[in-house]
Amino acid sequence: MPTTVRRGHGIGTLLGAGRSANYTAPIGAVSTSTLDRTFFALSDPTRRSILNRLARGPATIGELAQPFGLTLNGVKKHVEILEEVELVITSKVGRSRECQLGKADLKEVTHWIDSYRRTLEARLESFDAYVQARTASEQ
Repeated sequence: MPTTVRRGHGIGTLLGAGRSANYTAPIGAVSTSTLDRTFFALSDPTRRSILNRLARGPATIGELAQPFGLTLNGVKKHVEILEEVELVITSKVGRSRECQLGKADLKEVTHWIDSYRRTLEARLESFDAYVQARTASEQ
């Protein structure tokens, strides 16, 4: 599902929204836009902590801000980045904005991680075989 990136902040600005027009993904690659945006959202320890907190249940922006010593606007910007990739959903409740975990589809992310893991494991197995063969020939 496409996301709307607000001008001036959010992932689109930080990653360079126009960059994808010049980038050609390798054959069989997943959507770099979704992948880049999700990894960017997860790359910050504050945003990961927000997700960990929301795993216990909904919280307001103010409740999320307390442990970090951040301003409400600072936390709101982090939440907006998480919201753009559907990791968080926000709703207006009275004068507060309540946040909860979203229903992000992480299939592309897990597919990329699994593919990278398989490649890395194959290389490590090859290296292990080389080391064992070399050790055996030296004895």
